[in-house]
Amino acid sequence: MAESRDESSLVDVDSNSTVGGGVHDVYGEDRATEDQIVTPWSVTVASGCSLLRDPSYNKGLAFTEKERDTHYLRGLLPPVYLSQELQEKRLMINIRQYEAPLQKYMAMMDLEERNERLFYKLLVDHVEELLPIVYTPTVGEACQKYGSIYRRPQGLYISLKEKGKILEVLKNWYEKNIQVIVVTDGERILGLGDLGCQGMGIPVGKLALYTALGGVRPSACLPVTIDVGTNNEKLLNDEFYIGLRQKRATGQEYYDLLHEFMTAVKQNYGEKILVQFEDFANHNAFELLAKYSSTHLVFNDDIQGTAAVVLAGLVASLKVIGGTLADHTFLFLGAGEAGTGIAELIALEMTKQSNKLLEEAREKIWLVDSKGLVVKSRIESLQHFKKPWAHEHEPKKDLLDAVKAIKPTVLIGTSGVGKTFTKEVIEAVSSYNKKPIILALSNPTSQSECTAEEAYTWSQGRAIFASGSPFDPVTLNGKTFTPGQSNNAYIFPGFGLGVVMSGAIRVRNEMMLAAAEALANQVTQEHLDKGLIYPPFRSIRKISAQIAAGVARKAYELGLATQLPRPADLVAFAESCMYSPVYRNYR
Repeated sequence: MAESRDESSLVDVDSNSTVGGGVHDVYGEDRATEDQIVTPWSVTVASGCSLLRDPSYNKGLAFTEKERDTHYLRGLLPPVYLSQELQEKRLMINIRQYEAPLQKYMAMMDLEERNERLFYKLLVDHVEELLPIVYTPTVGEACQKYGSIYRRPQGLYISLKEKGKILEVLKNWYEKNIQVIVVTDGERILGLGDLGCQGMGIPVGKLALYTALGGVRPSACLPVTIDVGTNNEKLLNDEFYIGLRQKRATGQEYYDLLHEFMTAVKQNYGEKILVQFEDFANHNAFELLAKYSSTHLVFNDDIQGTAAVVLAGLVASLKVIGGTLADHTFLFLGAGEAGTGIAELIALEMTKQSNKLLEEAREKIWLVDSKGLVVKSRIESLQHFKKPWAHEHEPKKDLLDAVKAIKPTVLIGTSGVGKTFTKEVIEAVSSYNKKPIILALSNPTSQSECTAEEAYTWSQGRAIFASGSPFDPVTLNGKTFTPGQSNNAYIFPGFGLGVVMSGAIRVRNEMMLAAAEALANQVTQEHLDKGLIYPPFRSIRKISAQIAAGVARKAYELGLATQLPRPADLVAFAESCMYSPVYRNYR
């Protein structure tokens, strides 16, 4: 095989090294270009019906005459040849005919199960149209109805029944060279609450974006759901529910299962396996991140990924409103994992920019939870992750009172409760600022603190607005405003690629800051003139390459990278590591 490849066109890396920082590319597929010929290896060379039923190699009607002869496909396909581009066009016509977003979601999932490269080609080429389908907000509805729409397993389900056998379960997965795991226990799915085992839609969706937006190979991605039961009575009484029918396990039983999982993951996949915690409830999210960040390559997207993308938007918005982060006052509605994670990363960036002490930086940031403003007089009753944000101030029972007292320049919603940025709140914030920054980050759309139209209308068109879920442009007094989407999908795919390609063994806050700064640097004056504080998603792969390079650069600086020697051009190396969804020619 090596002799038949054009060796001169391979990426310039050592032949014994591991492309992507940990997985040996046995057949040279990742290092080949699209026009090079590869062999569709499975257990043996795939042919006939087995080739057509293998989503990794199936090309539908794009098999050439020669390939149909070589791989025993004669008669198994209609005689016509349809290029990948024509197949893409046909499928987009079909998908657009569906009115319900969930129908589009199911059509995309069916496509992924039969033709992987075509699925990712659609997602890459039509990312702005299809991202809301395979990710937020539609994935939320998919999780709610996952039992009813379940087709086939798309990841590993590890329940309490597998206690003591988790290593064996990991070995059951058909792909052995895994680089990224996204894991959830389904307790806090978006703003929808406890969906138990049906939270699997989140890891599946996240990893689809790891590949489409970040270029991590689909075969190197593993979605995992930890099923310890659910406290959702509706699901427990649903005859189509696919998880354990019991109340959620807690305490030592829960942590023992998670510890066995984390130990087995490292034992089976090694030191450089990236584990992304996703949609865990606050009390477990902070505990797990603190426990494993020093021993495993882990990060929590809700705490750290959200923080990085919000910080990037804030840094970009400074180009419009001026000043530094330290010149502004931040007020959060929501003091959970997202809110406190964002607050901490903002404080860290402030200390980096202004040489302030971290405690001084935190004093510019205020949080409101369900009981009102987080203040010193409440400290005894506060959860540990809220205590750093308890400042000296008289108590305020609701958001509007807190806004009037604190007079923030930046208002950030991470509450998971819709319609909480009321007309009075936005008018109050706008009265203190020429250009208030309003970020309504809760997902899905129904849980957003306010809509784009409300933010622009109530601020008289002066707000710099971004949301967690997408909103359409708004026309007000003859002027069109394009709302930004503060979407984690900007950060975690590129972040994951940077970690994987550098062979990093740990995640540090400095790497999250590097990711945020790299994203902010992609916002041009042209974007800002349109009211955007994030670049358009259509250029997401270029953005991800820049983020990956920034993260990898920081990993090398911190001595955490193992992919040696360090590539001279990290952006070019990132792009060379990216999976391409273009059909390959088979010998």
